[in-house]
Amino acid sequence: MKFATAMRALANERRLQILEWLRDPRKHFRAQLDGDLVEDGVCGLLIAEKLGVSAPTVSEHMRVLTSAKLVRAKRIKQWTLYKRDEAAIAAFKRAIRDGL
Repeated sequence: MKFATAMRALANERRLQILEWLRDPRKHFRAQLDGDLVEDGVCGLLIAEKLGVSAPTVSEHMRVLTSAKLVRAKRIKQWTLYKRDEAAIAAFKRAIRDGL
């Protein structure tokens, strides 16, 4: 993960909110037909619905988060599911704590 890329990704309140929701997906999202919310991730359409934005808007937010390696994407059927990358998030937090 590139530190600067992650910082830019986290400089947006909506992306921070998405990461917070993905921490406990069963609490924040309704059930989905394909894939487990925790094991596989949350469908981009559910994220768009909860955020109150269009699918293309959420796709851009998720592209930024996946480029920063803070979130992993997984395809199941026609859906893209998103899940936090806890190891990458922990590494980012260590980099901040240790002064890069």
